[in-house]
Amino acid sequence: MNKWLKLIAIAVLGATLSACGYNDFQARDESTKAAWGEVVNQYQRRSDLIPNLVNTVKGYASHEKETLEAVIKARAAATSFQITPEVLNNPEAFNKFQQVQGELSGALSRLMAVSENYPNLKADTSFRDLQSQLEGTENRITVARQRYIVAVQEYNVLARSFPTNLTAMIFSYKVKPSFSVENEKAISNAPAVNFGK
Repeated sequence: MNKWLKLIAIAVLGATLSACGYNDFQARDESTKAAWGEVVNQYQRRSDLIPNLVNTVKGYASHEKETLEAVIKARAAATSFQITPEVLNNPEAFNKFQQVQGELSGALSRLMAVSENYPNLKADTSFRDLQSQLEGTENRITVARQRYIVAVQEYNVLARSFPTNLTAMIFSYKVKPSFSVENEKAISNAPAVNFGK
């Protein structure tokens, strides 16, 4: 009888450990870190392209100094933001990172709009190549963000589902923030471009 109790106890312990989800948390946590690393990688690629793009535009649009300076300032802010694994678990820092990257995206959009006024610039092969690379990078950023959002969603579902939510509480696995839009109403309207200044 004692032998059967030991076997039952081992079976119950094995089932409990397999249901706790500890290893699943490790795998999902690493997935979110890897997905985040790809997001950061693509943002870095964009930052690396910007100086070449700005210098190309400078040659054609020297009187668009304000727009060029805004791009340079936004790039400096984006590259000076310290990206650490703690950013993933700190909603305030994560929102700041998103804000800085959003400002850079906005400045780049204005730069692209300025380039529409310069036919010679649009015809320049260096500019076209850089613009194409930047557009490709923006697409890569979108894909990397999407993968990160999915990885965070899977992690958060694990952290909130029973019985793995008990493991999350015991080992302090907190829900991770995902990408969000600060002002959804503002982005639902097309941006106004005015060259009348």
